[in-house]
Amino acid sequence: MARRFIDISVALKSGIRSDPPGMEPKIEYTDHHQSAPKMAAYMGVPVEALPNGEYAAVERVDISTHNGTHLDAPYHYFSRMNERLVPGGEASWRIDEVPLEWCHNPGVKLDFRHFEDGYVVQPADVEAELRRIGHTLKPLEIVVVNTRAGSRYGEDDYIDTGCGMGKAATLWLLERGIRLVGTDGWSWDAPFSHTKRRIEQGGDASLIWEGHRAGREIGYSHLEKLHNLEALPADGFQVVCFPVKVHRGSAGWTRAVAIIDD
Repeated sequence: MARRFIDISVALKSGIRSDPPGMEPKIEYTDHHQSAPKMAAYMGVPVEALPNGEYAAVERVDISTHNGTHLDAPYHYFSRMNERLVPGGEASWRIDEVPLEWCHNPGVKLDFRHFEDGYVVQPADVEAELRRIGHTLKPLEIVVVNTRAGSRYGEDDYIDTGCGMGKAATLWLLERGIRLVGTDGWSWDAPFSHTKRRIEQGGDASLIWEGHRAGREIGYSHLEKLHNLEALPADGFQVVCFPVKVHRGSAGWTRAVAIIDD
């Protein structure tokens, strides 16, 4: 049986328009010739003694755990989780506590590219899309949401583009045993610029990060800044997205990959 691997991650790139101003990743590159003098001096040999006068290529990176394609831990959303499942809730898991069993499961893609930027997805939208693709959710499947944002990654309007998942829609998924979801947008929620406008028009603070805050009731994780979701079928694929084990972190970077057995 042939197996296809589809990269659904973005590359970390210095200064790329992937985050709000001032939060972009920064990468300093040192090439083989730049690193050679220090190593030669340490070893007490001339630079010319090294093959072609070269040593090692190295990068120094200034990033947050939320740059690039990453997996958010329940701790990112709130200090407590599972308030619906455990009396009083419990301390939210950090990224080094997220169950690995969540991170390699069959995937399902919801195609929401037709929704306008800033639209807040509701349970009825999720149900309608599942009917369209003929899929019934199973516990621990990984649900990824294809929004218009994926087509704007690296552009100035990326963080303001795409729909977002509302609290009710997120809880609808969690109530059916889903524990890991993902989006090609900057955030699982609608872009902040659209939420801010709704509040200015009379909304209240409960609109802020409503999809994320669903984790207070039922703990879950989500992937952000996925990419290339257009290349995936609606179902019939596996998602692998183990996070880097950042001690007590709120998120961990991941090379998310979809695997299709043809």
